[in-house]
Amino acid sequence: MSTSTDEQALLDRARSGDEGAFTELVQAHHGELRAHCYRMLGSVHDADDAVQDALVRAWRGLPGFQSRGSVRSWLYAIATNTALDVARHKCRRELPVTFGPAADYGTPVAGAVTEPVWLEPYPDHWLAGGPEARYEQREAVELAFMIMLQQLPPLQRAVLILRDVLGFSPAEMAGQLGTSEAAVNSALQRARAAARAGLPARSQQAELRELGGQRVSEIAARYADAIERGDADTLVSMLTEDATWCMPPMPTWYQGHQVLREWLVRDPLTERWRHRAARANGQLAVGGYLYVGGTGRYRAAVIDVLTLDRGRIAAVTAFVTPWVSGVPAGGADSAEIFARFGLPAELP
Repeated sequence: MSTSTDEQALLDRARSGDEGAFTELVQAHHGELRAHCYRMLGSVHDADDAVQDALVRAWRGLPGFQSRGSVRSWLYAIATNTALDVARHKCRRELPVTFGPAADYGTPVAGAVTEPVWLEPYPDHWLAGGPEARYEQREAVELAFMIMLQQLPPLQRAVLILRDVLGFSPAEMAGQLGTSEAAVNSALQRARAAARAGLPARSQQAELRELGGQRVSEIAARYADAIERGDADTLVSMLTEDATWCMPPMPTWYQGHQVLREWLVRDPLTERWRHRAARANGQLAVGGYLYVGGTGRYRAAVIDVLTLDRGRIAAVTAFVTPWVSGVPAGGADSAEIFARFGLPAELP
């Protein structure tokens, strides 16, 4: 795909040193580039840094862009290689359920892991539409998909995203990555085999479509209500028999009805909570607010991302905010994290 007439005009102005034209040129692609770097790196903070670095590289590299391809493909080439540079020098992002064994009900929640090893949640409303590809945009940020991506070597991760999420051709990818089509196709074949082995049979998008909007809203409301009332019976009844509950950056996680009941009544259900509905990683989510004694306020505490299975909750991934965990989240405070999801920092 070649550069459009409008893009060419902006490109010519940008090449003459017009920073405003360059900003306008790349602005239309900023959201999808951030989602791309998030898929590559598993971190909102790292993704934002990678996009900013990529745009600086793009500005400096304008003289070398010959307009034979689209601006979009050129920007993805720069962003992908920037993210690859980061991925090769940082540990992969995980969730506690892939990091170590489940705890029993007598195990207290372990101290937070301060190294940046955990996957971070991504707001659905940041996702931009894209061309037809094997995976939908929301499906391609679901937690299971993100964990699968993080377990791939960086190059395989890149080609799977570029081809099956973004729809670039093998020839385009070879040019973007500075390698041969044969190397791209080989990496893609291995990545697809890992995806088939590592992904669940049903995506969360398929689950949400089958349940329908009203049923999904009812699940979120019932879940929040059970926590707010301290109703362990109702909460446990909503979980599958082997449901998991993890709380990054805490490495401790729990599994199964008996263990989860013991932990719930000992710890989170002793607190006072309020909730607001959200959507994260293409999944049902709620923002949890914890009461701060003496203030009369509930403060942003956790983003609970729910993985559903036939209408029941198979996993709760509770992303705990910095003021609760004591661990910085890439420089973002609790208010900023909740603002990403369109949620207030406090509730009365």
